[in-house]
Amino acid sequence: MFRKIVFICLFAILCLSCKKENITKIDEQKITYKSEKLKGELKKLNISILLDLSDRIKPKKPLNSSVNIAERDVGYIKSIAECFEIYIRNKRNIKIDDRIQLFIDPEPSDRELNRKIDSLKISFTRDNAKRNLILQTSKKYENVSQSIYHSAIKDNNYVGSDIWRFFKNKVKDYCIEDGYRNILVILTDGYIYHNQSIKILKNRSTYLTHSYIKRNKISENRIKEKDFGFINSSKGLENLEILILGVNPVNGSLNDEEVIHSYFSKWFKEMEVKKYKINNTDLPSNMDKIIRKFIFEN
Repeated sequence: MFRKIVFICLFAILCLSCKKENITKIDEQKITYKSEKLKGELKKLNISILLDLSDRIKPKKPLNSSVNIAERDVGYIKSIAECFEIYIRNKRNIKIDDRIQLFIDPEPSDRELNRKIDSLKISFTRDNAKRNLILQTSKKYENVSQSIYHSAIKDNNYVGSDIWRFFKNKVKDYCIEDGYRNILVILTDGYIYHNQSIKILKNRSTYLTHSYIKRNKISENRIKEKDFGFINSSKGLENLEILILGVNPVNGSLNDEEVIHSYFSKWFKEMEVKKYKINNTDLPSNMDKIIRKFIFEN
């Protein structure tokens, strides 16, 4: 009887071990990584991501997942990080010297959140470019960005995003490195405002809101005729490429959409940016193609 009980126990343990091993193998098989063969010269890459954590990310009521801006942003960020991974994996090990980082302006007061943001300053060289480390980048960006948006929504204090002052004081020092291909991706609905950066000079301003557009009856024609636009905040950004994702005009206003696109285009040209693209909000699956094309086409 004792031998029979021992046999049954051993058999059960063996079955559980086999089941665990099979589950592990199945899970490993499910893990897939995006890959693409890139052509042409792969320069040293320096990607910066700037988040607009204004009330644009505030959950809508009633909740509708199809317009959840935070989830879309996280999807965009994951796509950017995946492109970074693919780019590096297409390079010979000796040629790897690439960077990616994320910014929020103004910086959050939460120290733990700042620590997480700081952890997203990732650099790969031939000394640390191990495949498993490279492939952790997109997962890390996805997890940390989810934490960032969760904290911002939970805090419920949408102070706005100081994009204009970021360009004035920080973009050259933070986002442009000599000898690199420098890309800045900005996630914003196109309306920029911060209560510490309010200035108007004739028909130029440091901010753009729906009420400002409506009050001044701004249109594409008035931008040209009356010189509406952002106050020029910098010069010499010819070595910076800019990709804007998430433009989302109030109530789908066509006029606001045109004004936002015109304001940013005029601003970038005056700052001597040679390559830029401005995109309206869309599902991450659709935006992925745009992101990949921008980053992979030198």
